[in-house]
Amino acid sequence: MSSPLVLSTNIAVVRENAAGTYSHTGIDKVTVESISVSAPGPKYGDGSGVAGDFIGDDKHHGGADKAVYAFSREELDFWAQELGRPLPDGSFGENLTTQGIDLAQLIINQRVRIGTTVLEVSVPRSPCATFAAWLDEKGWVKTFTHRGDCGAYFRVITPGDISPGDKLIPEEAPAHGVTMAEAFAVKMGGKDKLAKVVNAHCLPGHHHEQLANRLEREKAKASR
Repeated sequence: MSSPLVLSTNIAVVRENAAGTYSHTGIDKVTVESISVSAPGPKYGDGSGVAGDFIGDDKHHGGADKAVYAFSREELDFWAQELGRPLPDGSFGENLTTQGIDLAQLIINQRVRIGTTVLEVSVPRSPCATFAAWLDEKGWVKTFTHRGDCGAYFRVITPGDISPGDKLIPEEAPAHGVTMAEAFAVKMGGKDKLAKVVNAHCLPGHHHEQLANRLEREKAKASR
């Protein structure tokens, strides 16, 4: 695998939302020369961490834990082959299209130095109706979930600028060992690693609470 780097930096083109769940979406991203990132406020409605980006669904996107989204070129190439059509950088709504790094194996809360910034792996993506409508693929949420690689959301620890060609330098991983792939699988209903993710208490706020409640229900069911 080549040295991890940023292949492209991307911001939204505002488009009408084909899903109809809200009026406009920023899921279509186009490449730009560089992006400036900073920490938005803590809540979803506080906007993107990328200057000039657009978020249509501010009830579920943006805020501190969804400040910057990354997806790998390798995964885009996989899906381009599966779907039989080209997928340019930014096609999955990512601000960073990466190369040479397995985002699914990054550890939740692991920090990564990129350009003049420090980002921190935060929460998994939840594929939604807008994503499915944008790709116009029947059963897309189930298909994408089955693949198991959701990319990675990051929070911004040190603001700064990121440009294509910047290296991604992961720092020491947290000891709990919960990968983005494991957190994504559990978030989407998987049971195998549910206890591991909950016991690590590595996800923030309601992300943890939803899973903790699910684990309690599973334990109660098993004890009947």
